[in-house]
Amino acid sequence: MSYSVLVPVDTDEARARNQARCVVRFHDAPETVEATVLYVYPQWRAPDDEATAFSTVSAAVAAATTLEGHGISTTRLVEEGEVTERILRVADDLDADEIVVGGRKLSGVQRVLLGSTTRDVARSTERPVTVTGTDVVLRDRIDRLLVPVDRDEERARHQAAYVAGLPGVTEGVEVTVFHVFEHQDYTGAPRHEFEEVDAAVAAADYLEERGVTVDRVAVGGEVSRKVVDRAEALDADGIVLGGRKRSGLQSALVGSTSTDVVLSVERPVTLTG
Repeated sequence: MSYSVLVPVDTDEARARNQARCVVRFHDAPETVEATVLYVYPQWRAPDDEATAFSTVSAAVAAATTLEGHGISTTRLVEEGEVTERILRVADDLDADEIVVGGRKLSGVQRVLLGSTTRDVARSTERPVTVTGTDVVLRDRIDRLLVPVDRDEERARHQAAYVAGLPGVTEGVEVTVFHVFEHQDYTGAPRHEFEEVDAAVAAADYLEERGVTVDRVAVGGEVSRKVVDRAEALDADGIVLGGRKRSGLQSALVGSTSTDVVLSVERPVTLTG
């Protein structure tokens, strides 16, 4: 069964290459992954010929070439119109399993900034959205993933389901399911027992039942800081966060903790529903 990834790029070539490199890291990527590199033109700028239009965008060509160079079946696609709307439409048309977007840099500060398109896509889709950046840490394959969960069991199960569905995840990938007891790092704080958190246990059990290697960890402290510190300590190849829901709307909302983590790490971060 194939794993479909949509890679929407802008004109930043380094960012586009890293989006592509993020896709090729799956253990059995050439056998199971199909990628679509998408560039969206404003209607008034798009050339008439689609092939010509794609070839004029060096970032799009760089992403496609990187993917193809690793043996991944790649479709080159051009659309016209409003960027977020077109990304979402193509993702639906493909029934994409994941969207890999590029983060932006905050001038003068070495950290990834959620751009408006990235934010809008993450808010508006039920599909997992992975945020990369120009300077993210990207090894040749995914070996370690950090899955921080809160007390929402449904959200934790969605995070676990995303991880369990990744190509080759049972082939040597180590997953840490991680819960932070918020602000409980003071002297005399209660013991931090993983088994007290039903959502964390549910996520870990779900993964183990599907053959994924899991480490169960609970600590106390400030949530975003502890997540970032744990990712650094593990040298994690990615962080899988649960998205939040707007009341009454069927769209994912990037919560404050998710935003803080994305802004604070130079590792790919995936936002699930």
